[in-house]
Amino acid sequence: MKKLFALLMFTSLLFTACEGDQGPPGPPGQDGVYFVGQSFERTMDLTSANNYQTTVEIPLSIDLYESDMVLVYRLIGQVDGYDVWKLLPETIYTSSGEFQYNFEHNFDYVTIFMDFSATFNFNELLPSDTLDQIFRIVILPVDFVNSSNIDVTNYDEVMEFVQ
Repeated sequence: MKKLFALLMFTSLLFTACEGDQGPPGPPGQDGVYFVGQSFERTMDLTSANNYQTTVEIPLSIDLYESDMVLVYRLIGQVDGYDVWKLLPETIYTSSGEFQYNFEHNFDYVTIFMDFSATFNFNELLPSDTLDQIFRIVILPVDFVNSSNIDVTNYDEVMEFVQ
């Protein structure tokens, strides 16, 4: 019994906590969150010739996972030399009705399109509504979006987390 007790004491000493040198610091992050969002831009024409839509392939250089969130922003202008981006869907109101810039995506592609009300007069579309539209597609890890207070409608806030 004494040998068993001695063995238990020796074993318990082996498993007591020991302190050692602290390891090297990890990479910098935002409030302990480590992730990299990714983005790319495309300039496109959304005209009747292409049924007011365009499909773009997500570049192979972007790591995309099924759980990632895909967001699309449209460049709507500049203020004081800074780009102003608007999250899609975006509704535009005109004298002839309303239309919407919108998107859908699957694992490999993003389709950006214009959606119109049934009574919309296409003749009143301006070239600035359809030509040389600049879109930024942003891919964020959904675990990060769900675990943070990020406002995805705020382009500048989202871009703080994108490489």
